[in-house]
Amino acid sequence: MPLYLDVHSVPGATPDDLRKAHEADMAVQSKYGVDYRKYWLNEKCGKAFCLVEAPNAEAAERVHREAHGLTAEKIIEIDPDMADGFLGGVGIDEAGAAILPDTRERDTAVRSVMFTDIVGSTELAQRLGDDIAFELLNTHDAIVRGAVSQHDGRVIKHTGDGIMAVFVSPVQAVKAACMIQTAVEAIVPQDNRPQFQIRIGAAAGEPIERDNDFFGSTVNLAARLCAHAEPGKVLVTNGIAELCLGKGMKFADMRDAELKGFDEPIRTREVLISC
Repeated sequence: MPLYLDVHSVPGATPDDLRKAHEADMAVQSKYGVDYRKYWLNEKCGKAFCLVEAPNAEAAERVHREAHGLTAEKIIEIDPDMADGFLGGVGIDEAGAAILPDTRERDTAVRSVMFTDIVGSTELAQRLGDDIAFELLNTHDAIVRGAVSQHDGRVIKHTGDGIMAVFVSPVQAVKAACMIQTAVEAIVPQDNRPQFQIRIGAAAGEPIERDNDFFGSTVNLAARLCAHAEPGKVLVTNGIAELCLGKGMKFADMRDAELKGFDEPIRTREVLISC
């Protein structure tokens, strides 16, 4: 059966509230052929996420409605191979809650990870010289940092000819990516600042944070999507596109991409920058 991730707004909810709701789901789910596998609560953001196996999204929603009435904002079908990218390859306690590691060591939460990459940076440096290449990199960095900051993201690190950033909101990640591409396209070439292009990739999931850096399959996927994106384009997972439903954004039709390090094709969507 398909796997779904559902997203709830639950401001003020406690772990005990979620435990009771999950128990109520389990009491009625067999009636609809549904299996709510585990859930995760982000108390700070007032968001809850459930991983559920169901014949369809409507069946999963019926369980919530009958059990406790807390229906989801969104229900997103996800690839089974990517399930751990959303709720992590972690166990569950007796209540069904995802067991998270000691947050003093590392933090786990659903985030959107974005990578940028200057197209042909090595060739540009060889053709134009190091000084101009350095100015080009500074221009890129200023644009990316400004867009990330404006959309409540956080720059994590430079990657040589690009930047890695994270966002709590996938909507903000896509908006930042669109702003970056629009700003780069609008650059008026000068002697010390030639026109250039960048590619951007983003994926949503549950990366592991430690020492102000992020690791895991979500990070790897975002980096692969960036490398796979066409110059001047933004490529995201279908999951991010689904999380942006109702936010006035436009995406190209879904396409499967064969990405290094991933056994199964990844469902991708290109962002339509004009949105």
